[in-house]
Amino acid sequence: MILAKRLLFLLIVFVLLTPLKSINGQQLPLRPVSYRIFTPLILNPAIVGSKDFGSLDLIASWQGKNATEGKYVSQILSGSTRLSKKAPGSFFTPKYKNFINIGLGGYLFNEESYKSRNMGASLSFSYQLPLNKNLLSFLSFGASIKGLYSKKDSIASADPLLMQEERHLFYPNIDFGIYYYGPNMFAGISATNLLGNPESPDSLGVFYFPVTRQYYFLAGYKILISRRLNIVIEPSVILNLNEDESQKLTDFIKPMIKIYLQDFCIGSYFHDNDKISLFFQYKYPRFYIGTYLELPKDRPYFKTELNFELAIGISFSEKKSKYNKYYHW
Repeated sequence: MILAKRLLFLLIVFVLLTPLKSINGQQLPLRPVSYRIFTPLILNPAIVGSKDFGSLDLIASWQGKNATEGKYVSQILSGSTRLSKKAPGSFFTPKYKNFINIGLGGYLFNEESYKSRNMGASLSFSYQLPLNKNLLSFLSFGASIKGLYSKKDSIASADPLLMQEERHLFYPNIDFGIYYYGPNMFAGISATNLLGNPESPDSLGVFYFPVTRQYYFLAGYKILISRRLNIVIEPSVILNLNEDESQKLTDFIKPMIKIYLQDFCIGSYFHDNDKISLFFQYKYPRFYIGTYLELPKDRPYFKTELNFELAIGISFSEKKSKYNKYYHW
């Protein structure tokens, strides 16, 4: 516990002391938006292995055309598992798995529009430190190594100073995070793209390739409404800071609400103040399906091409641990 507290303190100090600059950039991947809901391990590698089962998740996004970015499509394929070994049992007692303290995972992503393309792959490792004898609460430490590829199409202009040639860039990066989780509460802090952008910004302080250091804090709490009906409400929040001093309060505070009704989950993620977001998720014994939809507030729905995302997840574990909670998806 002393070592865990020291490491958590060092990460918080690193985040607070890292100088923030007035630089425009973003995290990669930016979309699909719903990975923050269905697979937050992309924000924090310490989440890898925090579930008592192995899973593979696919999220795909389709966004309508607009004047500046064209049609936007993106996909993320991610996986996570906690290593385990068989526990001793007998003919009359069920066999459970004893989980060891190591989690493995990773993801592949692709973002594509008419003028650019971003791709990447990440491999994550985590170490789970139990905080009690019942193995219900853990403090997890995680790190990721990843390779990113970005392509920008050429831009033609009557002004020679505004013309740009097609450019390609491949660069490595790393993430680090700490995550606490228990039966009712979870919280984590992480730093992604710690190596920053391999290129220098232009004279306006703008990166040509959209990646900067990102700092995240996420936390949530499960409120049991009815044990008999398995109704649980889970409010949570994601805080996202980057190297842009012009960030407004609403730019980095992203609340979320989930309502679990047995095998069904419904909620909203406040990603964009100009849009209303809804997501739905249904869990089957070995897989789930989910959707995410953004609706504009300031224009009729039938005049706007909506952002629609589809998520599918598969569990590879036959049995979860004996400490499984029904609503611990």
